[in-house]
Amino acid sequence: MSTESAAEKSAVNGIRTAFGVGGVLSIIIGILILAWPGKTAVVVAAIIAIYAIVAGLVYAGLGIFSKSKGGWARVGHIALGALFVIAGVVALFNLQQTTAWLGVFVGILVGILWIVEGIVSLSTLGDAASKGWTIFFAIISILAGLVLLFNPFYGTAVLWWLLGIALIVLGIIQVVRAFRFSGRDL
Repeated sequence: MSTESAAEKSAVNGIRTAFGVGGVLSIIIGILILAWPGKTAVVVAAIIAIYAIVAGLVYAGLGIFSKSKGGWARVGHIALGALFVIAGVVALFNLQQTTAWLGVFVGILVGILWIVEGIVSLSTLGDAASKGWTIFFAIISILAGLVLLFNPFYGTAVLWWLLGIALIVLGIIQVVRAFRFSGRDL
């Protein structure tokens, strides 16, 4: 019995620590986004560029060292790896332009997704329990999507700020959960 309670205490402490660390990191990143939105976006672009380089090296390694893949699969992995590495290096040497491009890309992508979501909502109007709310949601979604399409920089800036605020709020909730989590929650 004491082994189970020790194991349970250890699990609870691990979960509490994970909640606490995750919450504090979320709060810090949220504050960084709100305090220095441009600089934080550049850091995110740098992280993505580094990820592309690492992923490219992994793909190239799979293509070079894999014995179970056929010739074309190996060539494809090596080519994909080379493209990832080249894209990552170009992005690292042009961080400001990469950041701006990522902002426009995300703004346009979210804009398209919101327009499609609004259209899909309208297409399900016959099955909707609340037709008024469905129409309202669809109109707001389509309008917000159009705003993002025609002004992706502004839209991305607003989304970036909302992300910062959300990270702070969710981080605070995670820290509170860390202090309140108990074995009964398992």
